[in-house]
Amino acid sequence: MGESNPTTNIHDDLLLKNFFAEVSEVERDNEVLRILACFKLNPFEHLNLSFDSSIDEVKKQYRKISLMVHPDKCKHPQAKEAFGALAKAQQLLLDENERDYLLSQVNSAKEELRVKRKKHLRKDTASKMKSLVDEGKYDKQYEQSEEFKQELKLKVRELLTEKEWRRRKMQMRISEEEGRLKKDEEEQKEMWKRKREHEEQWEGTREKRVSSWRDFMKGGKKNKKGEIRPPKLKTEDPNKSYVQRPVKRG
Repeated sequence: MGESNPTTNIHDDLLLKNFFAEVSEVERDNEVLRILACFKLNPFEHLNLSFDSSIDEVKKQYRKISLMVHPDKCKHPQAKEAFGALAKAQQLLLDENERDYLLSQVNSAKEELRVKRKKHLRKDTASKMKSLVDEGKYDKQYEQSEEFKQELKLKVRELLTEKEWRRRKMQMRISEEEGRLKKDEEEQKEMWKRKREHEEQWEGTREKRVSSWRDFMKGGKKNKKGEIRPPKLKTEDPNKSYVQRPVKRG
């Protein structure tokens, strides 16, 4: 048997190392794309977790995935964006109020799917009988199936989207109302400003108006040019007053 060539072995080891590096990089890129394709309102999807995952599972899964998509380790151009989305997802699930809100939507989705399934079972006699025989076990098995999990995932998306739309619509109405109130306030300020300016202008001409009034009072007894005076009364009889009329002469 011939001796192995050390150079060939080194070359093979290098190719193998590069191969694993390429596979690892592909996995990182795929994880970045998976995160970016997730439904933005559902942090469980970003962390690739089921709705019944515990807080510890959330933290553990975050550490695992964040190492894969960290911008320092992943060369994908959108790695930073994916890492940020992942961090936000963990933050939401660790927040008690946000988590309770999400789980309430999950429970609402489950109830809707259960009602839908009961309606379906009424039409399917065989399934209905099996459900009665198993005393609920049939339903539990179904809710653990991949089919139900996928339906639940889509239903949760639907409910979260509806809630978000209502929230944005309400926020829009609030913004419009705030804008209207602000406009009314600005108009009110402008009105008071004009009123103050008018009062200041009126007060500024006060002296001029007073002087004009004094001049008027002083010259009030003098007849203006062209003014017609009433005829004078001629009193020859102290007990009788009459107007003397002009006598025509021949």
